[in-house]
Amino acid sequence: GNIYWTDHGFNLIEVARLNGSFRFVVISQGLEQPRSIAVHPEKGYLFWTEWGQTPCIGRAHLDGSEKVVLVSLGIAWPNGISIDYEENKLYWCDARTDKIERIDLESGGSREIVLSGSNVDMFSVAVFGAYIYWSDR
Repeated sequence: GNIYWTDHGFNLIEVARLNGSFRFVVISQGLEQPRSIAVHPEKGYLFWTEWGQTPCIGRAHLDGSEKVVLVSLGIAWPNGISIDYEENKLYWCDARTDKIERIDLESGGSREIVLSGSNVDMFSVAVFGAYIYWSDR
């Protein structure tokens, strides 16, 4: 198995084997402030949230190829990100808009607000079955 992580100091997304061997930079270009990542091994996708000058939700193949921006409008401080493997949806929470939203993870379409609060400062989100879990600061 592999583990993926973001390096905020160097603005990278990296991968390595679970024992730390075969460390590899997956994405090094076009990232300013990557925050959170989610991996869909079956489909071969890596998703991330970006806080930089142009906040967005991005997707690439697990080797970093074919990067695309799935969401760039109406997004400010996207924090946590989570995959609903059964419904093929991608969820994220935004600490500035105080929302949890979702999209179709293949097309990036069918954007929906799942939860909207006020002064919640959402930090992370997880989806399991019919339930959504989140944390705030």
